[in-house]
Amino acid sequence: MPRTPLADFEPQLKKRLEELWGTPPNLYKALGNHPKLVAAWTEFSRTLRYDTRTPRALRELVILRGAQLMRSEYEWAQHLPMARKAGVPEAQIKALSSWKTSPEFNEREKAALALGEAVTHGRVTDEVHKQAMAQFDHHDYVELALVAAFYAMVGRMLDAMGVQLEPEVRDYSPKLP
Repeated sequence: MPRTPLADFEPQLKKRLEELWGTPPNLYKALGNHPKLVAAWTEFSRTLRYDTRTPRALRELVILRGAQLMRSEYEWAQHLPMARKAGVPEAQIKALSSWKTSPEFNEREKAALALGEAVTHGRVTDEVHKQAMAQFDHHDYVELALVAAFYAMVGRMLDAMGVQLEPEVRDYSPKLP
């Protein structure tokens, strides 16, 4: 149930959001109740999505796994098409909840997923850090940890605001496990 109304945007912000996302999703409309914060959120999320070095497919795996852990249907439904467009195979999407034992994931993907899980849970152990550093340099480690942390925040904000799925993504598949 929605807890935060969907807001109209100031003209300049509306133009920027449409440049970046086309029709802004309900998340942005709910955040629009605070124009300054949604403007900052928009630029930061754009940077994470488009101005990063790690492969988009890898980042989308981390985001989808975070959505599973937080039971964020909105985040899962929104990022499924993004993951597919980025090249994440259907077999990986279906096996994501069992990634630790699944042959669908290579060591690099498993290191990123372990880091993402640890960040989402709020505790990165030395072992997870070591595993990640065996696969990534400091730049990519920071990037992946930040992606996981940002999207954990997204899931928590979606829950706090009660953001509802848009009609065009309500029939997503596979459903959030």
